[in-house]
Amino acid sequence: MTLRDADATPAYAELTRRHARQHRLEHLGAICGWDRAACMPAKGNDARASALAELEGLLHGLRTDPALKGLLDAAEQEPLDDVAIANVREMRRDWRAHNALPAALVEARAQAGARCEHAWRRQRPANDWAGFLEHFEPVLAIAREEARYLADDSGLGLYDALMDRYEPGLRVAEVDRVFGDLKTWLPGLIAQVRERQAGETVLRPQGPFPIERQKALNLAVMRWLGFDLEAGRLDESAHPFSGGVPEDVRITTRYDEAELLQSLMGTVHETGHARYEQNLPRAWLGQPIGRARSMALHESQSLSFEMQLGCHPGFLARLAPLLREHCGDQPAFAPDNLARLLTRVQPGFIRVDADEVTYPAHVLLRYEIERALIEGTLEAKDIPAAWDEKMRDYLGVDTRGNYRDGPMQDVHWTEGAFGYFPCYTLGAMYAAHWFAAMRREHPDLDTRIAAGDLGVVFDWLDQRIWQHASRWETAELTQRASGEPLAPAHFRAHLTARYLG
Repeated sequence: MTLRDADATPAYAELTRRHARQHRLEHLGAICGWDRAACMPAKGNDARASALAELEGLLHGLRTDPALKGLLDAAEQEPLDDVAIANVREMRRDWRAHNALPAALVEARAQAGARCEHAWRRQRPANDWAGFLEHFEPVLAIAREEARYLADDSGLGLYDALMDRYEPGLRVAEVDRVFGDLKTWLPGLIAQVRERQAGETVLRPQGPFPIERQKALNLAVMRWLGFDLEAGRLDESAHPFSGGVPEDVRITTRYDEAELLQSLMGTVHETGHARYEQNLPRAWLGQPIGRARSMALHESQSLSFEMQLGCHPGFLARLAPLLREHCGDQPAFAPDNLARLLTRVQPGFIRVDADEVTYPAHVLLRYEIERALIEGTLEAKDIPAAWDEKMRDYLGVDTRGNYRDGPMQDVHWTEGAFGYFPCYTLGAMYAAHWFAAMRREHPDLDTRIAAGDLGVVFDWLDQRIWQHASRWETAELTQRASGEPLAPAHFRAHLTARYLG
């Protein structure tokens, strides 16, 4: 598949040239953002925030150039093939979204987010909610303003308009339907699993585990999972993330010498994101069609790696020798113990450390709180009370006064990333959906994983998801990949089978 010849489609050729230039500037912004999180000295933050805001302003100008409308209109009349038609669809979507926002607001968001995120790094360890609130309120005010502009332009609701940036086409009505069903059976499943696991003996790995050994282990596992270390790298940050660009993917994790598996499984998760990026089609690089389809699909890749594959007994049997090689032999590294340990259901404070069964409850909480924040039915100062109530109701966990492990635990709100959280649980549902499709196509999938054949998983994801990037909208991609629309029932069936036998 190729993009069109310039002589036959001049408007389209000019659009692709402009988007390639934007991609190169976005490349710089992505690497600067990674450096800010992973390497930048603290006193560089103000200058970096200004530089990134300047770059965002420049990009906004390119994305909203008045000439683009005429080029898009002209390109839609040219003799384009199916790939180019899809690219123009994505170009128009990109153009409309950016034209809805004033340049000053885009720059203000970059500045406020950089200040809040940088202050959060100090305030979270200090449990300093009051200090955090001072930096967070401007971020929320800007997010509300963004939502109003986007909603006015699109005709969507306020939260719909923000969610659409991360998951095109997703609406509150659909999230409420899917999450409403989840709330009817998840609490009961959590209780059943905890009762079943109550009598199990589980050994925790005994440290300390020097950071250099953990890093060597993580790199070995990344190689095993197919990460191209000549096209990316692993670093450390306060909050694990995957970033950069397809040509240079940066992932981070965080280390604790007393806790081995947190860093390891976080790295497996981020490697799933990274493999998606590294395997996007190079022929479409720099074009909107060449981007990952959506954040729920992105999360489905990380959760395919971390949960569907990373907690699979066959995978863990192959992981055990790597653990012993890098961290020494101990009973906790026995494959059956690893399986019990990584499927242990225990409600806790931290979303990123949550087990597969309680994790959706954390997402329900965030979704309900941030939707209320954007729609104006909840103010920033009231977050702790709402948080405490929902953590008690959904997970039976007392978070009163614990801001560090409560509403300050994640980086998302510091940067104004409202509308993202639903993608996590939708991603888990998509991951279960993909593996259900794999098992229909390959009835021996579990046997092959146990034999060390991970290629069957990677090849399926590559052929059905990675290589199609944004050629199709999410619903069509899902249908083509699996033969059916997203079926959340696969997620419930997966949890029931894994945790209740």
